[in-house]
Amino acid sequence: MTPTAPDDKRTSGNPATQAKINQSVKQQREQKRQEKLAEYQKQLAKRRRSKLVWWVVGSAAAVIVIAAIVASIVFAPKPAPTYQAGSSTGAEIDGVETFQNVATHTEDPVTYEQTPPAGGPHNPVWLNCGVYDQPVPNENAVHALEHGAIWVTYDADKIKGDDLAKLKSYLPSTYAVLSPYKGLDSPFVLSAWNHQLKLDSVDDPRITEFFTEYWRSQNAPEPTALCTGGIDAPGKVS
Repeated sequence: MTPTAPDDKRTSGNPATQAKINQSVKQQREQKRQEKLAEYQKQLAKRRRSKLVWWVVGSAAAVIVIAAIVASIVFAPKPAPTYQAGSSTGAEIDGVETFQNVATHTEDPVTYEQTPPAGGPHNPVWLNCGVYDQPVPNENAVHALEHGAIWVTYDADKIKGDDLAKLKSYLPSTYAVLSPYKGLDSPFVLSAWNHQLKLDSVDDPRITEFFTEYWRSQNAPEPTALCTGGIDAPGKVS
């Protein structure tokens, strides 16, 4: 005979005792149900907290990314201005002096007629365009003018701080040289080949007019030649 599986209920011949047994079993089942329910609610609360944490972390990360994008746009350096290269139009710019300088090469030191020079004999190797915080050799800088560059020279005792930063803001990304110069009779000077403008204020609208008229002018002796590949003078910043 196959043995009968034991019943999970305890039994007793005494009705009162059996009632207690039945009540005890019900209580145990209810306790187990409550424990399961409590565990379920605990796990549910844990999942909710986890979702909340990830939502907060995700939101914070999104805010940081958006803030970084906004900051990169707001605080990004202002791009260099651009000017149209081409033949000078003959525009009348008040204060511009015009000269007749020769374009010959020499390896000897040159005494120039203008201070700073706006053309004339110059070294066979040109100065690489860019920003310098020390005076650069005249003979190499004049060769850069021959290639159509604008040379911006300034008195370091008069042009500094915000004024120097403003002066730099006019420079295009290439074909321009900025350097301090000793012995100027004005705070700063703009020089192109055979053209020069002496100025007092970095807010003068003629700065833009000068660049517009003479930057990479086809009237320069070698307007298509490079402004890189020459030499860097000491003190080149960029």
